Amino acid sequence: MNNRKYFIQLVFILVGSIFLIKLFFIQVLDENYKLAAQDNVMRPIIEYPYRGVIYDRNGSLIVHNTPVYDIMVVPKEVEVTDTLALCNLLNIDKNDFIQKIEEARDFSFVQPSVFLKQVPNHEFAKIQDQLTNYRGFTIVARTIRNYPNQSLANALGYMREIDKTGLEKDSAKYYKQGDYIGIKGIEEYYENYLRGKRGVKFKMVNVSGLVKGSFKSGQWDTLSIPGQDLISTIDLPLQQYGEKLMEGKSGSIVAIEPSTGEILSLVSAPSYDPNTLAGREFSTNFKLLSNDTLAPLFNRPLMAQYRPGSIFKIIQAMIALQEGVITPNTRIPCDRSIIGCHGDHYYENLQGAITHSCNPYFHNVLRRVVNQKVDPDVYNDTKIGLDKWREHVASFGLGASLGVDLPNEKEGLIPNSAYYDKAYRNRPWKYSNIYSIAIGEGENLVVPIQMANFAAIVANRGFYYIPHLIKSIGEDNEPLQKYREKKYTTVDPEHFNVAVEAMAQVVRSGTGQYRAKLANIEVCGKTGTVQNDPLPDHSVFIAFAPKDDPKIAVSVYVEDAGQGARAAASIASLMIEKYLIGHTERPHIEDYVLRGKFLY
Repeated sequence: MNNRKYFIQLVFILVGSIFLIKLFFIQVLDENYKLAAQDNVMRPIIEYPYRGVIYDRNGSLIVHNTPVYDIMVVPKEVEVTDTLALCNLLNIDKNDFIQKIEEARDFSFVQPSVFLKQVPNHEFAKIQDQLTNYRGFTIVARTIRNYPNQSLANALGYMREIDKTGLEKDSAKYYKQGDYIGIKGIEEYYENYLRGKRGVKFKMVNVSGLVKGSFKSGQWDTLSIPGQDLISTIDLPLQQYGEKLMEGKSGSIVAIEPSTGEILSLVSAPSYDPNTLAGREFSTNFKLLSNDTLAPLFNRPLMAQYRPGSIFKIIQAMIALQEGVITPNTRIPCDRSIIGCHGDHYYENLQGAITHSCNPYFHNVLRRVVNQKVDPDVYNDTKIGLDKWREHVASFGLGASLGVDLPNEKEGLIPNSAYYDKAYRNRPWKYSNIYSIAIGEGENLVVPIQMANFAAIVANRGFYYIPHLIKSIGEDNEPLQKYREKKYTTVDPEHFNVAVEAMAQVVRSGTGQYRAKLANIEVCGKTGTVQNDPLPDHSVFIAFAPKDDPKIAVSVYVEDAGQGARAAASIASLMIEKYLIGHTERPHIEDYVLRGKFLY
């Protein structure tokens, strides 16, 4: 009996010791339970950073932020005695309320999730005091983008809640579900600079979920860091004028400052008001824009690919001069039995051929470049010559993306021998099979920004800077490094003098004289009329001005508008006037463009 008594006492002592040791671990050594207890009174509140704003080159605001509020819910804490009153307060119906609560429960029963997103400031002011009466609902302040000028939509891009794919691609694991991210345009390309860094504040809450103050006097709090502001290269008045000129039309305008590569204007038409993709109606409006047959979301200056047409003849001339197969004085008959032509001319030198856009001349020029008899086999000789020609063309920034600071830039197409081998399924081919590329037709494809850059190359007499939209990031006051590096073509600078003089002559007395000539500014330009069967031709014009010390280079594409000397030449010259003198001195040309009757 005595042994049994001692055994029972020992059992009680052991059990008590075990409980004491466990209690010691729980209260002293193991912080998990301590943190769990803290979680019952502590609530983290995310502080979203102020996203960087965007200005034009002169300091005018293009994009800024507007405050909105997300109403968050923790399903476990929700206590609503009068559902109808809450629905009336939030301006939703009962079915919406039930659905949103179910979605929140599916996400987490104990973690906060968005119940109602992006409540505008004026609506929030009406409900904030009453919302504190409903347990389980809290507020997170956020911002959305606002566009005071409703301009530059296709270049700016927009903000959207990050999706599952975006989260998976986020190798740095910065983003969380519910975060917003830049999509397309400047917003996407400069996302890492614009987004800033989120902060967090830990608040004490009571049993009713009401905030009672900072947790541990804010020891764990971190401040949000605002994103960096961007100074763009855009001249806002010029951009708005270009958008006005392109109303009711499809096409693009690209204007560049040749000496820096800074993009002065990037017009895509048709376009849209960027404010339609900011706020709670994003999904509805995005669907409408996506289904629009006029494709307003399509960024034509960077993504549309056209045949270059006659403006490509200037490149052919430069390459031929570099290869030594012609001189500026080389004359070639306008033999229209070889290829059709236009205008009243017959036996021009190089400048005259560019001025009159002579097709037979450039048919002959490219044949001389391609077939230099470096190989006795005419087929091999053509392949060798074509590949050498393409290397020259590529140095002008064609056939590959330029590297503009916007996503989704297309490359265009400049064919080489491998392309034609594939096209002809390795059957023999020679120059007579491909000669249409001599006049900018056939397989050649260019992107509008490439042609504006080409105009800048001629203006600079042989070099360029990669076109870019941002000239200053934050306090650095510099663009990204790659936009400060000069790029040279394979053509010697002296050969560009012929092109400059010829383009000046085009406007003085050639195809551009009627709508591109300015009284006190010497404009250098080249018209292009691009085949678009069975629809009307595209109207194309490139230009720069003034002839000496050029300040602006422009390319204009107006789809289905006929001759380049009409729509495109008119718009380009108006853009030059607007930028250099601030207004047009030819209201009849402006009226002609705004009426848009180019085919009559």
